[in-house]
Amino acid sequence: MGFPDRPRAPRGGQKPKDPQADSSVSLLPHLEAKIRQTHSLAHLLTKYAEQLLQEYVQLQGDPFGLPSFSPPRLPVAGLSAPAPSHAGLPVHERLRLDAAALAALPPLLDVVRRRQAELNPRAQRLLRRLEDAARQARALGAAVEALLAALGAANRGPRAEPPTATASAASAAGVFPAKVLGLRVCGLYREWLSRTEGDLGQLLAGGPA
Repeated sequence: MGFPDRPRAPRGGQKPKDPQADSSVSLLPHLEAKIRQTHSLAHLLTKYAEQLLQEYVQLQGDPFGLPSFSPPRLPVAGLSAPAPSHAGLPVHERLRLDAAALAALPPLLDVVRRRQAELNPRAQRLLRRLEDAARQARALGAAVEALLAALGAANRGPRAEPPTATASAASAAGVFPAKVLGLRVCGLYREWLSRTEGDLGQLLAGGPA
């Protein structure tokens, strides 16, 4: 009478593979590629933002663009400049602030575009750049949020309401205040893109966690 066969151990003392461990290891290259892709997008958009700001200034007439001109730093409802203390926060918290700013920028850029369509209706390239900037801010903001979700650091708080107060103020403002407000929004757009690019750079290989 024969004995039932015993289960054979894997050859060479190899242990059975852990599917969960394999998936976590395979996720790392994908995550790094996503970080690099988002960082490259932020780098490209930062250059576009600089071009947008320069063209905006050129088309506003005097005193805009004069070396001696120092425009007032008007407050923008729903958005402020990156604070110096921003740099001391953990990178995930900085990226949450970046994503919130990028979400606030598109309606502000839309307001500037509509006001410029009244003041400079022939400046078609500027109007297209403002329209593109709003769309690009949305795209980068969505990419940063997706990256935070992949890192397990998604912001689950309530979304901020669109800055409708700025839209009302821009519509009621005179020509000069409207131009200054547009300059301020374009400047904030460039500042937040530059900050986002720097924060994403911290996630690249060799950067602090």
